[in-house]
Amino acid sequence: MIKKSMDESKKGFIKSLGGISFEKKDEKNFEFSSTVKETHLNTGGIAHGGFLASIADAGMGSAAHMISEDRRCVTINLELKFISAGKLNDKLIGKVKILKKTKTLIFISCEISGSTEIVASATGTWKILN
Repeated sequence: MIKKSMDESKKGFIKSLGGISFEKKDEKNFEFSSTVKETHLNTGGIAHGGFLASIADAGMGSAAHMISEDRRCVTINLELKFISAGKLNDKLIGKVKILKKTKTLIFISCEISGSTEIVASATGTWKILN
């Protein structure tokens, strides 16, 4: 059974980043959110690229896990493009789309937006284990 929302992203490493909320919209579309906090800022005062990469990886990985019928999935490729700045207290929304699923691989895209514009876009490939 596939769950509509997941709290898996509030455990482990992602918990140390403040957690992310995650929701299944339909069979190919998912959404996650996280808020930029002071600890997520780089020395320039904007969201650190590592923070953005982490939430993209976690959000896309959660989608892979859900569509693989709760089988463990691991990231084998992640490409990220930084487009604009995430600012303190911005609620970042990640829109995740499953592009293709095979027996062993899942291809995914993601767009992360802040309050007014796209902050980052990502694509990646996940390997289904077991």
